[in-house]
Amino acid sequence: MDTNTSAPLRPGSAPDRILHRDPHDDGAPTAALTPVPQHMQPRKSLRRPRLFRIVVTLTVLATLGAGTAAAVITAAVASRPDYPSTGAVTAGGGDGSASARSGGTPTVDDGYLADGDSVSLSDSVPAVTNLDPGLREALGQALAAAEEDGLELRVASGWRSKAYQAWLLRDAVRTYGSEAKAARWVGTPETSQHVKGQAVDIGPYDSADWLNRHGAQFGLCRTYDNEAWHFELSPSAIDQGCPPMFRDPTEDPRMRG
Repeated sequence: MDTNTSAPLRPGSAPDRILHRDPHDDGAPTAALTPVPQHMQPRKSLRRPRLFRIVVTLTVLATLGAGTAAAVITAAVASRPDYPSTGAVTAGGGDGSASARSGGTPTVDDGYLADGDSVSLSDSVPAVTNLDPGLREALGQALAAAEEDGLELRVASGWRSKAYQAWLLRDAVRTYGSEAKAARWVGTPETSQHVKGQAVDIGPYDSADWLNRHGAQFGLCRTYDNEAWHFELSPSAIDQGCPPMFRDPTEDPRMRG
């Protein structure tokens, strides 16, 4: 098996918190203040409530706008007639190796690839051979074009067994601290498009970036804004362009099964 080790395409750590430093007193003496008559004082008491109402109004409008945008994106993606939907596994299959089913480390038979490893699209390993045939064909066409630009599209993760997907989900819950946070990165064995053979993670980063820019002409589209490496087949993209991306898998209606 042809493997290549590169930086893992995994979500990075959150940016450091920005701390605001309180201004320092310069030590200069402060003059005594003469009380200002009430009628000459600035009308701050009138401006503050008005400013508060404006801020609240803008916040509400922004929230409603974000909700509307998310609904539009969801409808746009879900309405694509050729976009992979929920359903049975289309290629490969099986619950997984005995090791993975018993809670142990998945094996190559589960589609397992270690973090930082990748394989060629021509490698005869389940991670590649169990992908949906249409997806593999489109990836092959894209690979030929990418090679003309001096890049190779490599599979960092492809088809996965259900046991492997469950193993990844358990690991994500430990990493992120809750199922809700883990769901932004890892689907369940029942909803993951990897288990269905309909999704592939491409590496290294330059190759994934190339596919993000050129993939539509081959019917290959990036699905999630937070996953620069995750691509799926959408043949209508050849004529219509790729559908809008979800911010993360939690917005994808297919992941709510």
